[in-house]
Amino acid sequence: MTADIPILFCAGTDPVVVGLVESFAKPGGRLTGVYNPTTDLTAKRLELLKEIVPKLRRVVTFYDPRNPPAIESSKSAREAARLLGVELVERHVTSVEELRAGVRALRAGNVDAYFTVSDPMANNQAQLIIDTARVNKLPTMFDVTSHVIKGGLASYNVSFHEMGRVSAKYVQRILAGVKPKDLPVQGIDKIELVINLKAAKQIGLTVPPNVLVRADRVIR
Repeated sequence: MTADIPILFCAGTDPVVVGLVESFAKPGGRLTGVYNPTTDLTAKRLELLKEIVPKLRRVVTFYDPRNPPAIESSKSAREAARLLGVELVERHVTSVEELRAGVRALRAGNVDAYFTVSDPMANNQAQLIIDTARVNKLPTMFDVTSHVIKGGLASYNVSFHEMGRVSAKYVQRILAGVKPKDLPVQGIDKIELVINLKAAKQIGLTVPPNVLVRADRVIR
């Protein structure tokens, strides 16, 4: 029966909040795993974008309003924007076609940058967002390093390498017979700021030295 099969997760939103486990210390069922605070880092991500683009005034984000992580992430972004004196332009999309049309409609002057929230649909269309932002000379902030490698400006999130390493250890212990309920959920605390200077040059942006020096990885 599948009801008896252990499940290992890699959650980007608090697993207690979304009901995957009873608590971090005592999962309480057949689920356990690794928690990467992607959603919790939303506010810090916007703060960094503001530091990279000091004159930032309007920033656009796309997300599906039915998606729980996106809802939580957008709330954090909204509050952070208020504190930073930035207008968060929220575009709700419920299909890939709607998202792609919204991205293609972006124009320089209407917004100052693109900012990601925790939405898989938008992340899956990252290349279109990157290409459109480049044409319109808009800075981009993502929560996935690979998007920066593909041409995005910056990302701030956990190390996926570290997340994979920890997950592999959990798999090993479960295969050895340890029950998920006896394996506390482990958080990943290795956070990386990645900046693409080549992308910055393409849009005519100079990244402030005080931000650049804090980057864990710089793509030139």
